[in-house]
Amino acid sequence: VDGLREAELSGNKIGTTKRGIGPAYASKATRNGVRVGDIRNPEKFAANLRLLAADAASRFPEFEYDVDAEIEAYKKYAERIIPFIADTVALVNEEHKAGKRVLVEGANATMLDLDFGTYPFVTSSNPSLGGVCAGLGLAPSKFETVIGVAKAYTTRVGAGPYPTELFGDLADELREKGFEYGTTTGRPRRIGWLDVVALNYATTINGFTHINLTKLDVLSGLKELKARSIHWSPYDRVGVVNADP
Repeated sequence: VDGLREAELSGNKIGTTKRGIGPAYASKATRNGVRVGDIRNPEKFAANLRLLAADAASRFPEFEYDVDAEIEAYKKYAERIIPFIADTVALVNEEHKAGKRVLVEGANATMLDLDFGTYPFVTSSNPSLGGVCAGLGLAPSKFETVIGVAKAYTTRVGAGPYPTELFGDLADELREKGFEYGTTTGRPRRIGWLDVVALNYATTINGFTHINLTKLDVLSGLKELKARSIHWSPYDRVGVVNADP
């Protein structure tokens, strides 16, 4: 489904990984998705998956999917997954109340956030700090430290605006030195100079208490380093009105 939707965009492709992330979140929003707990009830899981497959088939005539084979496969997956299914809201909050340290690690980046990123060239969730509250059910008042992790240069996979993007030999050199290839697809990442404007914006959104700047060594040996640092305020009405990428 992910690939079929991307194909419809023609020259305006987002650059999705085609791993079904978007359709999964779309199903969540339309309230017909399959939830992990459903695999405890094989009949319910099978019925819900058949409904999803039928919906996709009605939308895309070229959609090919062996739903019966998938249902059989998930019977095996369930044996491994079920022991890890729990009421995670209670679990995390009980551990926090007991004085345990709770470390939450995010993926993607603020500029790929569904609400705050370079829409529509974004992921389907909120990888900014708000996603922790929504994903774990952990109240924001319980956050003690918020560490922003940023590279000493910038990267992105897929389409979308990129003010500091590099091309040619320098981009290839930094990509190889930093091993900048997509974790999921292995696609070469786009490379650019550090974008301080985007970093300040991410700080505003997330309220970082610390910043961990990584991969400084990748820039070793360069005679000149550049960064985007034009002043811009996220509260500037002109900036918000002209928000199209």
